Amino acid sequence: MSLPKITAIREMSDPEISIAIVAVKRELFDLRLKKATRQPFKPSEFGSAKHRLGQLMTIENQRKIALASGGQD
Repeated sequence: MSLPKITAIREMSDPEISIAIVAVKRELFDLRLKKATRQPFKPSEFGSAKHRLGQLMTIENQRKIALASGGQD
């Protein structure tokens, strides 16, 4: 499975990004729970989920900064 592209995230709206962040955080929680209870899981899913979460949070932060700096001009 390839890592997600950030261009797809840039096309999302702000509410969609917020929902996606919550979903990825939930996915990471579920993976940690599976690991703790010794259920089968793919360890590579941790990396993919963390990568996607980083992308989502980066775009969200960039938009907040752009909105804040745009209002002070």
